[in-house]
Amino acid sequence: MTETISDVEIPDTRLVAEATELVREAATPLVYHHSRRVYLFGSLRGRAQGLRFDPELLYVGAMFHDLGLTAKYRRMDQRFEIDGADEARRFLLAHGIATKPAETVWTAIALHTTPEIPLHMAPEVALVTRGVELDVLGIGYDAITDEQRAQIVAAHPRPDFKNQILAAFTDGIKDRPETTFGNVKADVLEHFVPGFRRGDFVEVILGSDWPE
Repeated sequence: MTETISDVEIPDTRLVAEATELVREAATPLVYHHSRRVYLFGSLRGRAQGLRFDPELLYVGAMFHDLGLTAKYRRMDQRFEIDGADEARRFLLAHGIATKPAETVWTAIALHTTPEIPLHMAPEVALVTRGVELDVLGIGYDAITDEQRAQIVAAHPRPDFKNQILAAFTDGIKDRPETTFGNVKADVLEHFVPGFRRGDFVEVILGSDWPE
């Protein structure tokens, strides 16, 4: 039976069911509920904009976008966004999804913390970012109705979400601070990790091996 939340259908497919199971097993309830809201908010934003998107691809992009914060899927040698992107691509290819759509989902996850650029790309890429921005930053908060918001939060609660998601970000990236160079997660470490000093683009240029 198809599940519907705020008039958004959760695709009733094996791929979606297995993606849901994977995230529920690997992630905290905080990340699971956040990821489901990202799909729902992204779907509503896409519908309002008249975008044609693949619900399965958007679902996997939304559900896997924070897998790099989990103990099972995090690595220490790359950005957490790439951790989730790599796993999503592997998952989709293993389920018979063609390379091109799998790469679209990889891009959606890899770029979801990069402002503006994803919004000019494929609908699935743009809508993962739209969903994340709405749920985490409140961007587009009034683009959906109070009723829609209430229905989604009733299905996927967000108690103390602001503080809890910041704690999850900190825990997921504090051991690889160099991967935050040039992206928004450096702000998180600057607030919550004593002694953290963000990388400086100008210093990198001036300190390179080039003589001038």
